[in-house]
Amino acid sequence: MASNIEELTKVVAQLQKDVTRLSDQEEVRKLQYKYGYYLDKCLYKEVAELFSDHPDTCVEFLGGRYNGKDGVKRLYIGRFSKAFVNGRNGPVHGFLLDHPQIQGIVDINTEGTRAKGRFRSMMSAGTHESVKDTHPRGLVQWWEGGIYENEYIKEDGTWKIFRLKYFPFWHATFEKGWSHTKPNYVPFLSTTYPDDPNGPNELCEHPMLWPDTRVVPFHYEHPVTGVAVADDDLRAPEYGKDPSTSSPPLVLSKPKSES
Repeated sequence: MASNIEELTKVVAQLQKDVTRLSDQEEVRKLQYKYGYYLDKCLYKEVAELFSDHPDTCVEFLGGRYNGKDGVKRLYIGRFSKAFVNGRNGPVHGFLLDHPQIQGIVDINTEGTRAKGRFRSMMSAGTHESVKDTHPRGLVQWWEGGIYENEYIKEDGTWKIFRLKYFPFWHATFEKGWSHTKPNYVPFLSTTYPDDPNGPNELCEHPMLWPDTRVVPFHYEHPVTGVAVADDDLRAPEYGKDPSTSSPPLVLSKPKSES
């Protein structure tokens, strides 16, 4: 009888761990989805408050790294808000900026304090012809596809975004599509803060944009073999050429406290 009780106690304890892990996964996934919904409508203050106050918090975007909560606010409330909605918090009439967050894969660490997630975004954006003379972007419409490889942290029982790393994989005009995208269609960030008042704290190595098709590294190993993808297989050489001839594989950055 005693052994049965001990066995049941172990089963219940394991089930509690499993339920907590699954609950944490869902909370992180919901956090990322909510980020996308706020971003769609240019609610940049709400976006910034999703991020952790940890000193290693950052956003990596277009070859730049915005460090700390101040850097996060400088990107969203500064750069994006001024560029898209004239500095307000919220949408402006006739401007589209949808960021669906899809294919979410979330993994929680053993302690239940950190998580990593991979998501895809397929963005449709542009202006309505009725605002072509009043919006600074004029009449424009474009597509964008990108990959997130993010880290999350639980602070005081609440999951927050810790390190958001977004790789805007490709851009395309609506009229001509991705086959005709000019190289450097969206210029990489090149000037850091404070020389650029809305710039990143530092520049990242080896930024990428279409037609560069290198693989954004996976935070997880292969679920069957347990082996990570080989570095050469993350590269993207020209057709028929050796991987060594291509750009170096992309590498996911780590927090300074873990370097």
